Amino acid sequence: MATLKSTLQVLLLFLIVGAVFVFLRYFEKRSLFYPSKVIEFLPEESGLDFEDIFFRTSDNLQLNGWFIPSPSAKFTILFCHGNAGNISHRLEKINFFHQLGCNVFIFDYRGYGLSKGSSSEKGLYLDAKAAYDYLLSRSMQENQIIGYGESLGSAAIIDLACRHRLYALMVEGAFSSGKDMSRNIYPFLPYWVFSIRFDSESKIKSIKVPKLIIHSLNDEIVPYALAHKLYEAAPPPKEFLQIRGGA
Repeated sequence: MATLKSTLQVLLLFLIVGAVFVFLRYFEKRSLFYPSKVIEFLPEESGLDFEDIFFRTSDNLQLNGWFIPSPSAKFTILFCHGNAGNISHRLEKINFFHQLGCNVFIFDYRGYGLSKGSSSEKGLYLDAKAAYDYLLSRSMQENQIIGYGESLGSAAIIDLACRHRLYALMVEGAFSSGKDMSRNIYPFLPYWVFSIRFDSESKIKSIKVPKLIIHSLNDEIVPYALAHKLYEAAPPPKEFLQIRGGA
């Protein structure tokens, strides 16, 4: 009888631990990705011509993006947006790059906007690579592409830049790693319970192209120290731009 009771207690403990583990993984994904399916604004509403693009990833998912051309542009910004909303919420930054005389290609990750699938870290990297390949399919040269990533998008564009050639790399609101972020947000939980890695700190060490890291002292999501840690890990040439206000 005692043996049966002990067995049931162990089984109950495993069930509780398993349930907590599943909940944490679910919570992790829900707290990291905030996709919006509704396209609320179009570039034409800001006076910008654009092409509505559909392209496929290596695992055969259809993604949606916008290509905003600029007359006589020498470079194209490959824009990896942050974790909330979708491409329709980035018109201000799209317009900024357009005014600099650059083409802009911004796309939605799987699960965002009109893109199919469900969000994940691996999917984020595959989506950035698919967007890069799409630009190459337009007869664009690698040294004509400038990577830009904001917040979560910084992890996507850094992963791309450590594997494929770009002319330059810009990140804004970037963080050093998922491990550092989890320690900052959930200091009471061991890091191993999370599946997300986003190890930009290690990846940026192999990126030789010019790098610009932008971070606000007032960023309420990503600590300033984590952006500076990423900067310290990066080899030259590199610049750190400290700003104030919302990113």
